[in-house]
Amino acid sequence: MKSLYKIVLYYLIVFSSIGTLAQHQSKIIVELVPATHTLRIQQEITFTNQSNDTLSSIVLNDWNHAYSDKNTPLAQRFSDEFYRGFHLAKDSERGGTSNLTILNFEKLFLSWNRSTENPDLITVDLRDKLMPNQSVTLYLTYFSKIPSNQFTKYGYASNGNLNLKNWYVTPARYENSAFVKYSNCNLDDSANGTVDFFIQFKIPKEAVLTTDLVVTNQIEDKAQINYHLEGKSRTDFNLFIESKSNFISYQNDKNEVITDINSAKLDAIQKILIINRIAHFVDEIIGAYPHPKILVTQTNYDRNPFYGLNQLPQFLNPFEDDFLFEIKFLKTYVETYLKTSLRLDPRKDNWIYDAIQMDLMIKYIEQFHPTTTMLGKASQFKLLKNYNLATLKFNQQYSYFYMLMARKNLDQSLSSSKTELIKFNEQIASKYRAGLSINFLDKYLQNGIVKKSIQEFYTLNKSQQTSSKDFESILKSNATKNINWFFSTIVHSRELIDYKFAKVSKTKDSITFSIKNKTDLPIPIPIYGVKKKEIVFKDWLDLKECDSTFTIKRNQADRIILNYNNEVPEINLRNNWKKLEGFFPNNRPIKFVFMKDLEDPYFNQILYIPTVTYNLYDGVSPGIRLHNKTILDKPITFDINPAFSSKTNNLIGSGALIMNENYRNSSLYTIRYALSGSYFHYAPNASYSKITPSVEFRIREADLRDNRKQSFMARQVMVNREQSEINSSDLTENYSIFNFRYSNSKTEVTHHFSSLTDVQFARNFGKIASEIEYRKLFENNRQINIRFYTGVFLFNTTNSDFFSFGLDRPTDYLFDYGFYGRSESSGFFSQQYIQSEGGFKSKLNQSFSNQWISTINGSFNIWNWIELYGDIGYLKNRHSKGQFLYDSGLRLNLVTDYFEVYFPLYSSNGFEPLQNSYNEKIRFVLTLSPATLINLFNRKWF
Repeated sequence: MKSLYKIVLYYLIVFSSIGTLAQHQSKIIVELVPATHTLRIQQEITFTNQSNDTLSSIVLNDWNHAYSDKNTPLAQRFSDEFYRGFHLAKDSERGGTSNLTILNFEKLFLSWNRSTENPDLITVDLRDKLMPNQSVTLYLTYFSKIPSNQFTKYGYASNGNLNLKNWYVTPARYENSAFVKYSNCNLDDSANGTVDFFIQFKIPKEAVLTTDLVVTNQIEDKAQINYHLEGKSRTDFNLFIESKSNFISYQNDKNEVITDINSAKLDAIQKILIINRIAHFVDEIIGAYPHPKILVTQTNYDRNPFYGLNQLPQFLNPFEDDFLFEIKFLKTYVETYLKTSLRLDPRKDNWIYDAIQMDLMIKYIEQFHPTTTMLGKASQFKLLKNYNLATLKFNQQYSYFYMLMARKNLDQSLSSSKTELIKFNEQIASKYRAGLSINFLDKYLQNGIVKKSIQEFYTLNKSQQTSSKDFESILKSNATKNINWFFSTIVHSRELIDYKFAKVSKTKDSITFSIKNKTDLPIPIPIYGVKKKEIVFKDWLDLKECDSTFTIKRNQADRIILNYNNEVPEINLRNNWKKLEGFFPNNRPIKFVFMKDLEDPYFNQILYIPTVTYNLYDGVSPGIRLHNKTILDKPITFDINPAFSSKTNNLIGSGALIMNENYRNSSLYTIRYALSGSYFHYAPNASYSKITPSVEFRIREADLRDNRKQSFMARQVMVNREQSEINSSDLTENYSIFNFRYSNSKTEVTHHFSSLTDVQFARNFGKIASEIEYRKLFENNRQINIRFYTGVFLFNTTNSDFFSFGLDRPTDYLFDYGFYGRSESSGFFSQQYIQSEGGFKSKLNQSFSNQWISTINGSFNIWNWIELYGDIGYLKNRHSKGQFLYDSGLRLNLVTDYFEVYFPLYSSNGFEPLQNSYNEKIRFVLTLSPATLINLFNRKWF
C-alpha cells in the first residue's frame, strides 16, 4: 500500500502543471497481465460537483463487472434475446472487477456497495458532504478481468488481441439532482460524466496499442512499453492491444482518422479519397470534430451493421467494393463521431443520435449516389425487372423497414428508452424512422433550418451536458412554422400516420380533392402531380383539420400522389394515389411475382413459389403456392397451395383467408379472423377434408421486450373423412368439433414456462385438458424439463378410441400435427413423436384413455444435448380399473422441438433394449417446415 501512495504522490507532482479543471479527472496506471487477460489498475478520480446539490455519495460506473456472473442485467439481456453463449461459458471466459479498495485523500478507507439491481455500479459513501463546485479525490486499486469477445465482440480474442471497452471505473452522469444509474445491457450507452483522462498503460513489448486518445509519450524497456495517454473532455474512448496492428492512419486537414475497416480490393488512394469525402461531408453538416483523433473500427460496424449489406453472401453482393466500403465507413464514422461528441443521455435520448446519423446517411446518398438502387447492380438483371424490390432507390428501404414493424404492431415511440426497445427496433426500425422523421422535418421547414439547428445543438454540447429538451428548444426557436406536432406525435408517441384521398374531381386546368386523415393526426404531407412518372408539381399540405378540401393547378398531371417520395413515415402507401384519367381511378393491375417482394402500392401482387410436400399416403406432392404475403404484413391475406399427389394421382392442398385487426393502445393487440381448409389423405386411398373458421385474440405485455405471450382462440373444426380399411367405423367418418384454447407462455434461454387449456365439444363427447410445461437452465448448465398433462371427458358416448386421450401418440382427429404417417401403427412412420397429450415415448399395451388421464414428463441433461427422460402417468378407462404406467430412456435433444431422438430403456414393458425389434421402439422428432425453423432463429429479433 505504501508503494501505491508513492506512485500517487508522484503523479500528483507530474500532473500539477495541468491545472484545475471544472470537470472530473481520471489518472490511471494500468499494467496488462496477458496470461489471464487481467488489468492491474491504480486510479485517482477527482470528482467535481458541477451541480447545485450537496452530495453525500458518488456513483461510479463499473460496467466490466456486468460480466461477473449469470444474474446481472447483462446476463438477463442475453437470456431475453435467446443467446446461450454467456450462460454456457466458463468462468474464465467471463470478466469482472475484483479486489477493489477505495481511499480518500487522507488515506482513509471509504465504504462502498453494489446493489442487486445494478451490480455494475458502485456507490461510494463520502466522509464529508460535497458542496457545489467542490472536488473530492478518490484513490482506487482493483483488478479488471477482461471477458472473452464472443459475447459482445469486446474483450479478448482467441489470438490474444484485446478490444478494451468499459474496463475502468468512471463517474456516472449527474443530472436533475440524481446520478444516472444505468447497467450494462450491451447497448453501448454508458451514461458517463465528462472526464479528462491521463493514463499510463504498460503492455508487453511485442504488442501494439491503438487508441483515439493522444499518445503524449512512449517509453520502452526490455520487457514492456509504457504508453502515456491523454484525452480531454471525454465520456469514453477506444483502446486496442494487438500482436500486430490492423489499423491504418489517415491524416486529413481536419484530424487523424484511424480505421481497421478494410477492403482488399481498394488501394490506399481510393480509401483516402472516400475517407476524406466523408470527413468533409460530416464536418459540413454537423460541425468540426472536437478531438484530434477518431477511431473507426470494424467491431463497431459488426455490432451495428448496415442492415441488408451484411445479409448477402459475398459472391452474391450486388454492390461495388468501393460503395460497400463507403457505406460501412460512413455509418461507423458518423456513429462514432456523434457518440464521442454529444453529451446526451445515450439511453434516454438515443433517438437524437439515430436521427442525425440516419438523416446524414440519407443526404449523403442523395448527393453522391442518387441513382443507386436498393439492390445495386442486381437491379439490372432481367430476372429481377418485375420486382418492386429491384426498382426502389437506396434510401427508400428505410421506410419499408419501419413499416415492417408498424404493420406487425411492434413499432415503438422514438423517445422510448433504449433498453425498452425490442432488438429489431433498437438496431434497425427505430433508427430508420428517426432518420426519416428528421429528414421529413427538414424538407417541410426548408431553408436549411434543421441543419442550422443540428449545428447549434452540436456546438452547445462542447460546453455542457445536454438533453432532448435542448434539441427541441433549438429546433422550435429556428422554425418559422409551428412544429409542436413533430415532438408530440412523431417523437413521443407511436401513433400511426395514414392519409388517403376521399373525393377527387378535375378539370383541364385544376384538381379539387379532399384528404381523409385515417388516424386523425394533423401532420403535414406533400402532394405530387405526376405525368408519365415525371413530377410536374409538388406542394405541402398543412392539414390543420381532418378531411380538408383543396384546389390546386393541374399542370397536365395524369395522377396525383400523396407522399410520393416517402418523406412522411406513413403506415400505408397503397391508398396514396388517384388516377386523373380512365374510368377506374384506382384500378390496380395484377402482377405475378416469384418467391417474395416488397409491397408495390401500384399493383395487386400475387406471389407464387413451387412447393414440395410429403406424407406417406400422398407421396411426394409437387405444387404451387399462391399468396399475397409480401415482406410487409397486410390486413387481409390469402394463401392457397394446390398440389398433386403422386400416390393417388389426385389434386390435394390447403388454403387460408386471414384478416388481422390491430389495436394500438391495449394489451389486446391483435384479433385474427381466419378461414382455412385442407384436403389430403390420412390413410391409404382415404382422404379427408377439413374446414376451420376461427377467431383468435392475442394479448401482450405493456413492455414489448417481455417474452410473455397470451392468446384465446375459438374455432369450429369440420372434418369429412372417406372410409378406410384401417378404420371403418361409421361413427368417426364425419364430425364437427367446437374447440376453445387459452395459451400463456414466456420463453427465455434460462427458463421457459407455458400453459395451455383446451376445451372440445362435439355431438357425442365433451372434454377438457390442461398442460403446463417448465424448462430451467441452471447456473451449472444443467437443464431440467418438466411437463404436466391432465385431461378428462365431461361426457363420452363414442364406441372407439378415435377421440380418446393418447398416451404415447394422439389420433390427431383435429389434423393439427405434422404426422408423416398418421394412421400407421407399426414401422418407421409410427415412430414419429410429437409431444402431445400423454407425452410417453414407449409404446405400452394401454395407449388410450376414454375417461381421464394424468401424466408427468421430465428430462434432465447429463452432458450437453444428451438427456435422461422419464414419464409417469395414471389413466382410467370406463368399466376398468385405473392403471399406473411409466417409461424412461435417453433423449438426444439436438434442437428442442425440431430434431430429437428418444431411446427407450426401462418402462412398464420391462427393460426394452433386450426385447425384440428394439429399433422399432426408437422415437424421433423431425420438423421439415422452413418457416418453423426460420421462426426459431428470428425470435431474438422480435
